[in-house]
Amino acid sequence: MDEMTEFKIRKRASEVLDLDLSKPPYKALVKRVVQSFLEEQNQKEQQQQEVEEDENQKIGDAQDQEYDDNGDLVICRLSSKRKVTLQEFRGKSLVSIREFYSKDGKELPTTKGISLTEEQWAVFKKNVPAIENAISKMESRI
Repeated sequence: MDEMTEFKIRKRASEVLDLDLSKPPYKALVKRVVQSFLEEQNQKEQQQQEVEEDENQKIGDAQDQEYDDNGDLVICRLSSKRKVTLQEFRGKSLVSIREFYSKDGKELPTTKGISLTEEQWAVFKKNVPAIENAISKMESRI
């Protein structure tokens, strides 16, 4: 592969533009343009590397994720008997906050809990600041 140099770029541009770009002011301009282009390319490469690192991190995180005995993704444990899971039910994703019990070495869900559809979860998440505010007000009265 032919390597481009500032000289080759200036020579080719001179031919295309029918200008003598070897004069000092033009030479400086071409140099700035080339440097700017190279910096932009470096930024693009760095951004691409960051994207690849993020994707690799997500893949690593996915491998580190915990699944319960039903194959549901465990998002977090709220206590020894309560956890938040993401599950599929009849083709829909549900966020479940539920109590579990142990039987024969397996954790099984109880009827105590709630499962939220994506839409319900979005409404709940949107209202978390209002819930936190109400809790703060209640605690300040105590």
